[in-house]
Amino acid sequence: MSTGTNPLVSVVTPVYNGEDFLVECIESVLKQTYQNYEYIIVNNCSKDRTLEIARAYAAKDRRIRIHDNENFVGVIDNHNLAFSLISPDATYVKVVSADDFIMPDCVARMVDVAEANPSVGFVGCYQISGDRVRWQGFQYPRVVLTGREMCRQMFLGEDRAFGFGSPTSLLYRADLVRSSTAFYPNASPHSDTSACFQFLEKSDFGFVYEVLSYERIHEATQSSKSVQLNRYLSADLNDVIQYGPLYLDQKELDCLLTKTLKSYHRFLALNYFAAFREKEFWDYHESRLAELGHPLKRMDVFKAATATVMREVVNPGQALEKAWARMFPKSRKSVAQIAQPASVNPSANLPKHGAGARIG
Repeated sequence: MSTGTNPLVSVVTPVYNGEDFLVECIESVLKQTYQNYEYIIVNNCSKDRTLEIARAYAAKDRRIRIHDNENFVGVIDNHNLAFSLISPDATYVKVVSADDFIMPDCVARMVDVAEANPSVGFVGCYQISGDRVRWQGFQYPRVVLTGREMCRQMFLGEDRAFGFGSPTSLLYRADLVRSSTAFYPNASPHSDTSACFQFLEKSDFGFVYEVLSYERIHEATQSSKSVQLNRYLSADLNDVIQYGPLYLDQKELDCLLTKTLKSYHRFLALNYFAAFREKEFWDYHESRLAELGHPLKRMDVFKAATATVMREVVNPGQALEKAWARMFPKSRKSVAQIAQPASVNPSANLPKHGAGARIG
């Protein structure tokens, strides 16, 4: 750990109905070898024992503060509310999601990298996610990547082992968090990824080559509606449109936008011909594409379906399987299963954007 005065770290846990795992989360924060921190737990009108658990810990440790929302807010709004409550003296911000936990040296190791590299605005680490270790695409022993290089690799690279990380696997510089009333800048399920794209324009990215965080994968980590509708594709497209111009030249941006739209259309084609989705599904995607300036046309769906099948005309089933795998690389469902809407399971472990976590 740094030998000078240790900077204050604001640890935040926004939580709704987190009684099942909140004790483990809080205990992991209290076991940190780094001691100069405050811990803010934001209870979003939970209906279980979340508030009771949080208050019991706050009564025993003065570093813990509880904020109990008067009204329920969305998950992204609750994160931004937590960020607004950090101390003005804090130098760094560490999110620990209520379902997750961090290893004892997590804060210490991350602060070390940030303190040694003042240009760094974000620090990531290896993370256990379910039964696998994520974010192994970084090239040891390089500790710092420029923000531009990081974002270009996110937009143009194909390595799914490379990414910004999830909120629990990241440390944020507090001045970046304070620079906006909404550090997570939109309501998408990976607004934390959008924040990385936004703020890495003027800062760099550090990485610790140690497993320092754990992300729990279970049914409640994503809402049923997010899974059913797959809001993540429109979020990816939004990031390309909004942040791509910051890091890509016009030719690169045009190619990426075309590729992203084709992937989106392939996903919709699969659902049109195999899954027979309901009106809500199509209303959502049609409205989002219109909002993003790329209104959906029926011909787009048919072209995507034709292109997918023609690539492997000898085995169209295999072509559909591969197209689905591109959309959902962690899904184990077959095309036959996909074609059964009743089998869609909100607990399915959908892939997270190569850049970050889904927190909605």
